[in-house]
Amino acid sequence: MKHRFTGYLATSLLALTVALPVQAKDTVKIAYVGPLSGGNSALGIGGRNATDLAVKLANENPTSKYSYELVVVDDECKPNIGVQVVTKIATDRSIIGSVSNYCSAVAMATLDIYKKFNLPMIVWGAVLPDITYAQKISEIHRVNGTMIQPNMVAAEFMVKQGYKTWAILHDTTDYGKGHNRYFSEYLQKNGGKILGTFGVTADQQDFTAELTKVKELNPDVVYFGGLTPIGIRIRAQMEKLGIKAQFQGTSGIKSDSYIESLGKELAEGTLSLTEGVALERLPRGAAFSEAYAKHGYDQPFEAYGPFAFAAANLIIDAIEKVGPNRRKVNEELGKTKDADTVIGKVSFDDHGQNIIPLVTKYVVQDGKWVVWEDSEYGAGKRKLKGL
Repeated sequence: MKHRFTGYLATSLLALTVALPVQAKDTVKIAYVGPLSGGNSALGIGGRNATDLAVKLANENPTSKYSYELVVVDDECKPNIGVQVVTKIATDRSIIGSVSNYCSAVAMATLDIYKKFNLPMIVWGAVLPDITYAQKISEIHRVNGTMIQPNMVAAEFMVKQGYKTWAILHDTTDYGKGHNRYFSEYLQKNGGKILGTFGVTADQQDFTAELTKVKELNPDVVYFGGLTPIGIRIRAQMEKLGIKAQFQGTSGIKSDSYIESLGKELAEGTLSLTEGVALERLPRGAAFSEAYAKHGYDQPFEAYGPFAFAAANLIIDAIEKVGPNRRKVNEELGKTKDADTVIGKVSFDDHGQNIIPLVTKYVVQDGKWVVWEDSEYGAGKRKLKGL
């Protein structure tokens, strides 16, 4: 009887265990902020998709302690809209962290909101140095680099190619002014000569006045410090006015939409320098690209998608470690040293800035952005304009 009872009890307990439902995980929200409409939407959608991928992979992982929900807001790359949507997510205490900002102007306008509501955020694309360095805000972090290093490398690289004179166009936001400042400084240090500098507005459509003066100056290179929509218009209008100078942009124009809008012939030879190592040269790059394709996103992840993916994973990893508490997550992010991510090792300095020493040079070749060293331009088989 004793043995039968023990066996019955064991069988009953096993049946009870099998019958019990799996306990549901608590849901934790993280936010995504970026331009999902307007001229910069391709970059914003790529960043959103990459962030969404990070959330989906975390939810597919059986070892995750929490279930994650992504809250997506569109800042339209406009500071006033950014203030509205960031205030909305910051006041929602169920949101524990945010993957924020492609546009520097929006980032600058919203920094104090993250600080006021103690919402940890990681910038995934905005490059203005002041975002992390103008003041020390513990809630602000950034995985991508700033505009300083790419402009330093760009100036040295172009002078070494043999170019001597430049005309500079930049948008009049803090982003464009920053590019003008750093590129001009490093260009002059390397012996380049600036023939003229022209500020243009972010929504400007016609550049005839500025480009007519540029044509009179006859520079070797036209440098543009701004984002894709204006870059497209300037390059197209340069062609109409017969300006034969080499077109050189910043990371702000490295978008598939730049090539698609201009056509591969007109985009051919355009230069762009971005911070970090090319994705295809990183150990985790192939796995990220495969996962992105497997999950069926219709739009490309664009230049900064991997940075958004890295930012989302850092936030998720911090939540997994310390729980869904803004203060604790922020403290954990501040300790980030040599974190292994899709963009390489991430280490935040005392201002929350990831230290990225490398810069990648890109050139448009046959309708694609190609790493300079892998291109026919880099091999000497093709020549940039004026060389």
